[in-house]
Amino acid sequence: MTYVDGFVIAVPSANREAFVEHARKFDTMLIEAGALRVVECWGDAVPEGKVTDFRRAVQATAEETVAFSWVEWPDKDTRDRVHAEMERRMKSGEIDSGLTDMPFDGRRMIFGGFSVVVNM
Repeated sequence: MTYVDGFVIAVPSANREAFVEHARKFDTMLIEAGALRVVECWGDAVPEGKVTDFRRAVQATAEETVAFSWVEWPDKDTRDRVHAEMERRMKSGEIDSGLTDMPFDGRRMIFGGFSVVVNM
């Protein structure tokens, strides 16, 4: 069954093009490793909520834009295998530091893996 990784991040609005360039390089690696699809979205209608919202969730400032992304995998086993391999390659230095130097504050990223329960 398809498996999905989801991400919400705050990106300095001035870094939009750097974010897109970084995403294209990193996402290409994911596709080559087995991801079915990667989608990167730039927030343009992200309202403030009464209790919580995307901006508060990632502590976005007025100078930042919320980006929402997801990666579709054929299954959780493929995702887990690719994650382990990417982590190994990052630690060993096999992955170019240009991909590990992110154009946003990764400490405020929200991410998680999700089992698909409805797919229409």
